[in-house]
Amino acid sequence: MRITDHARWDRGFPVKYLLVQEDEDGVERLWGRCAGVEGLFVEPVPPTREILTLRGCSPDGLLSEVLAEPGASYRGLGDVCVEVWNDDRPVQWWTLADAVVVAHQPHPGDPARHDLVVGAGVTNDEGFFEVPEATRFELFAGTTTVAASAGRCSAVDGLFEPRADAAPVPMELIGCEPAEPLLAALRRPQRAERDWADLLVLDRHGAVMASRTVGLDITGASPSVLGGTLVDITLADGGDDRPSPTARAIWAEWYEGPPTEPNRWAPYDSKGRAAWLDLATRAWRVPTPRPDRTGGAYDLDGRFVTDVPGLHCAIAEALLGPGRYFGREWNALKDCLGGGFGVAPPFTLTWHDSEVARRALADAEDPEGRPSYLEEIVRLLERHGVTVVLR
Repeated sequence: MRITDHARWDRGFPVKYLLVQEDEDGVERLWGRCAGVEGLFVEPVPPTREILTLRGCSPDGLLSEVLAEPGASYRGLGDVCVEVWNDDRPVQWWTLADAVVVAHQPHPGDPARHDLVVGAGVTNDEGFFEVPEATRFELFAGTTTVAASAGRCSAVDGLFEPRADAAPVPMELIGCEPAEPLLAALRRPQRAERDWADLLVLDRHGAVMASRTVGLDITGASPSVLGGTLVDITLADGGDDRPSPTARAIWAEWYEGPPTEPNRWAPYDSKGRAAWLDLATRAWRVPTPRPDRTGGAYDLDGRFVTDVPGLHCAIAEALLGPGRYFGREWNALKDCLGGGFGVAPPFTLTWHDSEVARRALADAEDPEGRPSYLEEIVRLLERHGVTVVLR
């Protein structure tokens, strides 16, 4: 029996969530089905703000522009990626979240370089802490989903410090009908258990529209507010990949089923459009794969392409239809052009109202540091055999 066959029950309200866990053989086992979840949409817990000093910086890109300003102090840099290199390869990746220049001065012994004091939240993107023996530090920053070089530095004071993990944010399963594995966990005197499961989010037709990983540390269970034999279960850790509250409206729209009308993503801001792409990314995997179509002509409605997520929403919609996925940033689009996503080059793409994107994305930086994300996307399409007509 498929997991989604459990998406129905004989009650006056629908099943909206399935809790499943994959066993050692890769088979999903049902742990429970639920009518609701409280704590699914949460703002990510920001890392604690710290003060760091970037020593001996040779600035480039955004950092060079900032240091050229008379009042560079308190200028925001956005998120700065720090690559730690050992010899000829990067071995660690750190993020300085919402970095702000607090002060700066010439580097002792080399006035062409700078020492920057920045405030930021610090996260290690690889989850390890060993300090490389010989290091150099490459810096990347940008205002879009693609970061460009911001220079390099010889040391980062305060980077290699132990940091406590953020406290987990709980989640409550409302109106849950436990299956045997979950019943067994509820019977244990010591219910807390470091384990993980997938929370499958269903649309009104019982199809999986999203999935999130949640912890199975159960800190409480009680008769459900929905009555009957159902229970409400509190999980100590609802996971760190939950959507933000800005995504709630998009998820409510997709609950009715995948969109069938064009440009339904257009009214949302950049965060909302990124949330739209999250759901589209899941949706393309669900249908049975079919051979890619090649040849033919497609029309891209460019009226609402005012940011990077909107550009990728519009490309996918032009090629495959509403609610579909064809990449969400430069590298992902490159992968899609290689085939396996429904459409493959050669084909012709006519981009209507392309001037909207040209103006809106004039400052978006592409992977190689050139100023126009639109131009780089067009070049990528053309290199893969797509004839692009800008109107």
